[in-house]
Amino acid sequence: MRALTLFTQLLSDHVRQAGLQWPDKASLEPPKDKKFGDLASNLAMVLAGQAKAKPRDIAQRMADDLATHPEIDSVEIAGPGFVNVTFSPAFWQQSVPEILRAGDEYGHVDVGAGKKVQVEYVSANPTGPLHIGHGRGAALGDSIARILRFTGHDVETEYYLNDAGRQMNLLGMSVWVRLKQSLGMDVVLPEDCYKGDYIEDIAADVLKDHPELADAAKSDDADVIASALDICRVAAMTEILNGIKKDLADFGVEHQVWFSELSLVETGVVEKTLAALKEQGRAYEEDGAFWFKSTLFGDDKDRVLRKSDGSLTYFASDIAYHANKYARGFDLVVDVWGADHHGYIPRMKAAVEALGKSRDALEVVLVQLVNLLRGGEQIAMSTRAGEFETLADVVHEVGSDAARFIFLSRKSDSKLDFDLELVKAKTMDNPVFYVQYAHARIHSLMRKAVEEGRTIPDASDATPETLAALNTPEDIALLRLLDQFPDAVSAAARTLSPHHVSGYLLELAGSLHRYYTAHPVLAAGDERTVVARLLLLATVAQVVRTGLGLLGVSAPDRM
Repeated sequence: MRALTLFTQLLSDHVRQAGLQWPDKASLEPPKDKKFGDLASNLAMVLAGQAKAKPRDIAQRMADDLATHPEIDSVEIAGPGFVNVTFSPAFWQQSVPEILRAGDEYGHVDVGAGKKVQVEYVSANPTGPLHIGHGRGAALGDSIARILRFTGHDVETEYYLNDAGRQMNLLGMSVWVRLKQSLGMDVVLPEDCYKGDYIEDIAADVLKDHPELADAAKSDDADVIASALDICRVAAMTEILNGIKKDLADFGVEHQVWFSELSLVETGVVEKTLAALKEQGRAYEEDGAFWFKSTLFGDDKDRVLRKSDGSLTYFASDIAYHANKYARGFDLVVDVWGADHHGYIPRMKAAVEALGKSRDALEVVLVQLVNLLRGGEQIAMSTRAGEFETLADVVHEVGSDAARFIFLSRKSDSKLDFDLELVKAKTMDNPVFYVQYAHARIHSLMRKAVEEGRTIPDASDATPETLAALNTPEDIALLRLLDQFPDAVSAAARTLSPHHVSGYLLELAGSLHRYYTAHPVLAAGDERTVVARLLLLATVAQVVRTGLGLLGVSAPDRM
């Protein structure tokens, strides 16, 4: 970030002094091959038309100007006019006191500027325990919220509780049938009901709390049966929801708001929203159904909001729910959805536009499936069939840290293989162990230094004279990487992609482990080099700790 900021400022000054305007297509980024320097720019090429000059001539003038700056070590012109710069060791060495003084705030970039954002994630139907797929969405949503807060956004997190509609009725029926079976009655569980063992456990609890249902089970009275089904539905939902909340808490995931879908229906918000759409000419009635005119907003066809039988579609509730979100003052709404909802995005963005908001006021982050493996063999998962590995079981087996890091180690819309045996391994092949061990390794070294009677240096000891000892290629490689942490955080915030942080941490940990192998620290020889290397490793530990925190993963001092 320091390097990019300085390079941008120097080039901006050059463009302004030349009487030119900064072009939109200018790029400033690290070259693909590190032998070409620290940063490269195509600025000379995209300025050629405006300057009415050859790109290489413009590049040469830039290079001559840049070379006069004391923190630029060298400037080269490559190809048709790329300008490549390499910064001086002294420039990189100054990252050490900057990081140590910033502490936990290092990496903070105010890209949010107080923008009010809501992140909604998990929002699984309370019809069964959370499975590993829900876990990936939970880790993703929670990490996105952490990253957005760290980058200056005002964030609120929410779980949308689907407590109305067909699935909840099926849940109540599932418990009711199991309750009757437990009383010895010869009844068959309907095919579309939930079949997990947890349903039988809930049925037993319901019967224990409501012994009167034993008589209700023998009744043919419609009102009695309806009341019994309602008791079963509410009891099952409450028990399952309590379990979901506990599982998420154990996973280090928080939701500030638990929003009830049923509340939208009961308070008339859905009907009011539909009426408003009709009044604005954005909805209509046809063939006994009520339709949203989504083709007005780029959708491929109009969508049903209320069926001819009078029942509401999920889309109707979703429109009302998002209208409620914007009414609460959010500038940006981030929804974390399963990848199978990809086709739902255009109609939801159409709805957002119909509500008077920009389509960009809704961002949808898709989460691909997780293939759960054990020793290379896939484990089948199906909530309704009762065949699944619960999130709680996975967290109990591998730990919250390992699960979260693996979930966040790849782009969320890419499929993920999660091998329980690999994730438990305490080896360098395990990504989370690899990164956490970098932090623990540094703290182990610091403890050894104290045992030898040394005082651990701090930012006040990071003088230019001391830091001059950080002059090996491995020193400079670590310093360059440390400077890139704010860029990784910024990229993660702008793209709502925590994998930018996990990928960065893996690279930083790799550089640290190579450094540790190549260079002694406490046995470095002269005292200045020992102090300089201790300071360098302290900055690495700080960045690893901050980065892991953005992922909701701990940074242990001992392993």
